[in-house]
Amino acid sequence: MRKLRIRTYALLSLVLLLLLPWVFFVAAHFTMTQSLHIGEDGPNSYTVPMMAAFAGLLLAFLIVGICMRRLLLMPLERMSQAARQIAAGDWDVQLPPSTIREIAEVRDGFEVMVNGLENSHRKQEELEEERRFVIAAVAHDLRTPLFALRGYLDGLEHGIARTPDQIAKYVAVCKEKSAQLDRLVEDLFTFTKMEYLETKLSEDTADFNDIVQKSIDSLELQAQQKHISIVALYVPDDCLIRADLHLLERAMSNLLDNAVRHTPAHGRILVQCRREGDRASFTIQDSGPGFVPEELKRIFEPLYRGEQSRNRATGGAGLGLTISQRIIRQHGGELAAGNHPSGGALLSGWIPAANRDED
Repeated sequence: MRKLRIRTYALLSLVLLLLLPWVFFVAAHFTMTQSLHIGEDGPNSYTVPMMAAFAGLLLAFLIVGICMRRLLLMPLERMSQAARQIAAGDWDVQLPPSTIREIAEVRDGFEVMVNGLENSHRKQEELEEERRFVIAAVAHDLRTPLFALRGYLDGLEHGIARTPDQIAKYVAVCKEKSAQLDRLVEDLFTFTKMEYLETKLSEDTADFNDIVQKSIDSLELQAQQKHISIVALYVPDDCLIRADLHLLERAMSNLLDNAVRHTPAHGRILVQCRREGDRASFTIQDSGPGFVPEELKRIFEPLYRGEQSRNRATGGAGLGLTISQRIIRQHGGELAAGNHPSGGALLSGWIPAANRDED
């Protein structure tokens, strides 16, 4: 049905108010005189037609009022009731269609608003549920190294470790557990900052190869302790990028830390960087067990850790890959996980490259 505008409805109502009394007047006059000639009889002969005209006017007002009630007032009342339902948390709101164009436009806008509010509310609930889950999971992960750290410190305090070798072992374990705590807290802080706060990225121009090399240098000692060799291959191309250097180095360090922790002793990690068109691409391949199919589906979910390679024994909270992916996506790039045909996990990604004349 074609929708009318309010001005069209008002014009039709005015026509009805003017026309219907006249129709009733003429009909009553014709019934009494059997003639359509008005003005030939005396004034007393117009009493009944005037009463009929008044009745027609009342009928016109009744018709206009009923239409106004059905077409204008009822949709507005339904929208008012729907607003109260939404305020009470009931999102199952159904509004009837209207033949008045302005009311229909308000109804459509109201539905768009309701859908937007519902999606926002659902996302807020998901974020709140994820926040509680993150806090609970990381708090649980923090408890294990804390208990171990306290136990070894108590052992040192009470003289359980007597020989220099025992003392050195206790101190090494304490340092390891404190480093694990530091990594967990840093992951939690970075994840929370990126997920719930609006982080404004700084844009500095740098060579992507230099960022990767800094990340490798920061993990060199950890790799040497497991006798893992990290081989970096840089294609000598222009690999300039504009990025938040601190965050991007954090992302690459997380990826390399993941590879070092899940690569067995005497293993090998291959890092490759190159320029591909308007992208700075990279791959990180390790000689570990790789990812199982179930892991590949959920590897970037917060706090997900698979059975084989992602467990609490490695000291991770399951946030490193999630943080890396979100940092890279914030820079306009992408990160993916898979397995190399020759074996081992393969992490590949890219970010937009910058021209050398950009500053």
